Amino acid sequence: MDNPKIIPLVPSAIKINPNSLEIGGVFTRTLFLASFPRFLNTSWLAPIINLARRMDIALFVEPQPVGEVLKKLRDKLTRIQAQIIEEEASGKVRDPGLETAVRDIEELRDRLQQGTERFFRFGLYLTIAGENERELDDAEHEIRGILDSQVITLKRATFRMREGFFTTTPLGEDHLLESLPLNTEPLSSTFPFISSDLTSNSGILYGINTANNSLVLFDRFSLPNANQVVFGTSGGGKSYTIKLEILRSLIMGVQVIVVDPDNEYKFLSETVDGTNVRVSIDSDQHINPFDLPIPTEGETFEDVFRSHVLTIAGLIKLVMGGELAPEEESMLDQAIIQTYAMRDITPDRDFSGVEPPVLADLQSVLGGITGAERMASRLEKFTTGTFSGFLNHPTNVSLDNQLVVFGIRDMEDELRPIAMYSILSNIWARIRRNQRKRILVVDEAWWVMKFSVGADFLFNIAKRGRKYYCGLTTITQDIPDFLSIPQGKSIVTNAAMQILMKQSPASVDVVQQTFNLTDSEKYFLLGSRVGYGLFFLGSDHVGIRVQASYAEDQVITSDPKQLLEIEKAKKAWAEGSKTTT
Repeated sequence: MDNPKIIPLVPSAIKINPNSLEIGGVFTRTLFLASFPRFLNTSWLAPIINLARRMDIALFVEPQPVGEVLKKLRDKLTRIQAQIIEEEASGKVRDPGLETAVRDIEELRDRLQQGTERFFRFGLYLTIAGENERELDDAEHEIRGILDSQVITLKRATFRMREGFFTTTPLGEDHLLESLPLNTEPLSSTFPFISSDLTSNSGILYGINTANNSLVLFDRFSLPNANQVVFGTSGGGKSYTIKLEILRSLIMGVQVIVVDPDNEYKFLSETVDGTNVRVSIDSDQHINPFDLPIPTEGETFEDVFRSHVLTIAGLIKLVMGGELAPEEESMLDQAIIQTYAMRDITPDRDFSGVEPPVLADLQSVLGGITGAERMASRLEKFTTGTFSGFLNHPTNVSLDNQLVVFGIRDMEDELRPIAMYSILSNIWARIRRNQRKRILVVDEAWWVMKFSVGADFLFNIAKRGRKYYCGLTTITQDIPDFLSIPQGKSIVTNAAMQILMKQSPASVDVVQQTFNLTDSEKYFLLGSRVGYGLFFLGSDHVGIRVQASYAEDQVITSDPKQLLEIEKAKKAWAEGSKTTT
């Protein structure tokens, strides 16, 4: 029988330096509390505990006998009063510090005798860890900077790093014995079990803070940008969370436009009397990608025209199945310009009231350009062929309703990226026409991001939406794919608000690296229940529990069983109404 493999439980060696200790390839350094001001702010330890640093913190609180404390306070009071009398006799100017000390001691003596205060010896020790000495220096500098602003002093346990290391292990033994006297009131300010709050005085309720049950309340339009990304596995509560946000945003007067790949938002739209647009090859509701936006303040008709020509070119590339040769791109650019010119739309004139062309017009122009016949023939499927009901009609849909949902569930998979691109480009054109507070929700955004032109277009909305008072919400479960392309990472970077729901083992490592999560947060996302997640606002984040009222839940639920029960209840109510009539 082979000898079993021996796995060491302790490092082979520990190297003790004057200002650090090296153990198992990790460097540590211990700091201790040396002094504090007359007054301590509540939760003054919170910024240290919430730092994204590797550290162990040990607090030692040792009660002191009241009789001995009163005797020491009486002796100290006698010395201070004697010093005051001596200075008055010698003609010195009175010392306010000594008079303050007398009042503090007398007040503390009264409280101790009344039993409303206790006295303690308090020791605070921090052992920071890093890969090298420089990382320790950076961590120490950051911690000292936070505490120096509160007039709190730390010192290194120089030449006592071994004792400091064992002091901050879970053994409950103080080997440094660097404690300070504290009474009950200031000692209570060191209570370490604190948590971050993320809330404001206005906005909508996103959920409940899992750490302290406080409200996570925010107005996303008050942030540097109103963009948001939502990552999570299927069934983790992504759509439920966003539908709840939509419902509450509508109450605040925000217009919401949704690109819905699975008809998940249809019931919500019907309930609030929104507009449902069914996008498919046999639908009677159409969107013309050639619709032009109207210039806003600071823009010219030429700026808008040139930008929209690029948008149309991106759509045609998708229709063509990918990238075009340089000469084809040049011909396509000229053909688009000529197509608009056929309708008297040129960059040097006002085209706000002119009827735009359709895809068949572009095909006709391409057919007349030598060398562009192949592109013209490839468009035929979308103008007179099987897909002619999709892109080749004037727009007959209004986006003036407060909630507009574009459902693309019935669109063939191969056409979904084209449909999403066409919808987004049309929405973007209308967003630029008139500014109002808007949220654009793109569910399963990876359908657009799979293609470079679609990824570029979505990133452009994320980057420029703030200018037009629009916030982009991107939702996806294909997280590794989404973050594997530069545009995906840029969309995350340009999102002031981020929500992470339940993650799969295949994607959680990518998420942890992208959002700099701790291991405990990683495992929280792996095992979180439906509706639980992490809510990010800039560099701050908290655990969140999404909670809806009963009425809200009936409107936004995605549970098939619950939806069937609601449908049965609606039918029963309708039949009952007929009978009554």
